[in-house]
Amino acid sequence: MTRSWMLGLAALVVILAGIKLSLALLVPFLLSAFIAISCNPLVNWLARYKVPRALAVVLIIALIVLVGLMLTGLVGSSLTQFSANIPGYRERLLTQFSWVTETLASHNINLDRHQLQTILDPGAAMNLAANTLSSLGGLLTNFFLILLTVVFMLFEAEELPRKLHQATGGAVHVYKAIDRFFASVNHYLGIKTLVSLATGLLIWAWLWALGVDFPLLWGVFAFLLNYIPNIGSIIAAIPAVLLALVQLGLGHAGLAALGFLLVNTLMGNLVEPRLMGRGLGLSTLVVFLSLVFWGWLLGTVGMLLSVPLTMIIKIALESSPKSAHLAVLLGGALPQEEEARS
Repeated sequence: MTRSWMLGLAALVVILAGIKLSLALLVPFLLSAFIAISCNPLVNWLARYKVPRALAVVLIIALIVLVGLMLTGLVGSSLTQFSANIPGYRERLLTQFSWVTETLASHNINLDRHQLQTILDPGAAMNLAANTLSSLGGLLTNFFLILLTVVFMLFEAEELPRKLHQATGGAVHVYKAIDRFFASVNHYLGIKTLVSLATGLLIWAWLWALGVDFPLLWGVFAFLLNYIPNIGSIIAAIPAVLLALVQLGLGHAGLAALGFLLVNTLMGNLVEPRLMGRGLGLSTLVVFLSLVFWGWLLGTVGMLLSVPLTMIIKIALESSPKSAHLAVLLGGALPQEEEARS
């Protein structure tokens, strides 16, 4: 038993090292796969209305390209201008931090201002938005590769279930596991996209009403980072609130922070759980740890896809009696009757 565990761990280390070395190829492929999984129900819906599958795929791809071009055009100029203004924003924010040293000095607590600026360096937080969006924008260099992969995956999707059924020798449990995975991922990505879109629109409207610079940029930022569980909404709020502090003062910064808090509380704790139904089948701790693990392994895209990737592992573990107990550990709270029986 010990020897088999050691061999398993050694194989896992080799696999993880291989994944880290092949990120340039693997990340676009994973992104293409999840885009194709999300778009396939739309293609099937058009096919039910007698639209030829080839035409349906072309229409969906054209829609993706149109949305991508619109977002690139709308956000690109704001991102460029914001990046150029970061040094000025940083200096103004450091100036506003001077009240901290003055307040501490009035209480006989002398703190070197340069030391405080080092500790409370806002440059890192202000650069966070630009760096994160730039890392996502770096995927545009693989745009045509991703787009072509999605096209071929959508054409193949119709025959894929039959091929998998034949490849597994007609194993019913494997076929059901694959079908459950596609259904779970489609449900999760569909609901998450709607909730993220509503979050981005509300954040844009709130910041626009407050008069914060680049409200569209922060709305798109909130939309994208809402896919990252637990910490995504916090990361999205930091640069916008700091910009409100620099531009409009402490009161408006508090209102901006309040807006983020209200929107994310409403969407994350009320709307999303109601739409998700019974949830993801993953515990809260597992969701957070998967965020850390996939973010370390795959970068920003890994953080965005951390929940679907973990769902793949859980469903794969459930499909085998030898590993079903591990799937239970990844799952959420057991119902009262099941817990009593166990």
